[in-house]
Amino acid sequence: MIGVVDVERVDRGDVAAGGDPPEVELDNADAVYEYYRTHRQPVVAAKGAYALLDLRYRPRVRFSSGARRAVRDLVRSGRPVVVVANHLTHSDQYVLAATAWRTPLRRVIGYTRVLAKDELFVDPAQRRKIDVMGGIPVFRGKDHGLRVVADAGRRMMDVSAERISRGDSLAIFPEGTCNEGDPARVQSIGSGVGHIVARAVARGADPALLAIGICYGPETRIRSASVHVAVPDLTLPGKPMEVARFARERLQSAVDAAVAAY
Repeated sequence: MIGVVDVERVDRGDVAAGGDPPEVELDNADAVYEYYRTHRQPVVAAKGAYALLDLRYRPRVRFSSGARRAVRDLVRSGRPVVVVANHLTHSDQYVLAATAWRTPLRRVIGYTRVLAKDELFVDPAQRRKIDVMGGIPVFRGKDHGLRVVADAGRRMMDVSAERISRGDSLAIFPEGTCNEGDPARVQSIGSGVGHIVARAVARGADPALLAIGICYGPETRIRSASVHVAVPDLTLPGKPMEVARFARERLQSAVDAAVAAY
């Protein structure tokens, strides 16, 4: 999920969508997701924001053998990519954006949606920046209660799947919350990422999975993080929980490599 980033130099206020943006509140979830079903990022502003983040965070990006070429070929093919990354701090989204700028993923900046917690959409100025970065609001059970957010969660997954089926990529921190235990071990992953992938496939999409591991070292140094990009997986399991388990395995391998290279 994404947070706040200073993109004043690139935020033109020209985010395109069908009408004025609705307030991001749980009681208004239907209108919120209808808006983000068609919302488009301003591509030039998005690329500028990601470039600024790269200048600020400068991750040390390494690839599995053959991964750089595989990622390049994947994005050139136009096939949607579901990026999964581990969640350690509230700065992860910035590091992931900087990583995108430093890798062949630069090609899909401006055409990638990023799941973001709903509270980041409250302040209008902040929301404009989140929209530039490609955010889609997520009403989390830990904030509102699992039963209360169930319907909104289904709408979020439907919208995410529809965006993938229309060619957008998606970035997600599937652990759902910051890892406050062992940063070298990926936390449990719920079925959300699996449901999104399965729904996208049901709509005719053929998404690939790309695991990206992040390590800040024992002193949690955000700048110059060790980031590892795995070889993308072009064939995914069919059932949501199988996708989730597979994503966790692939993400753990990427985290292991990021930790080893720190």
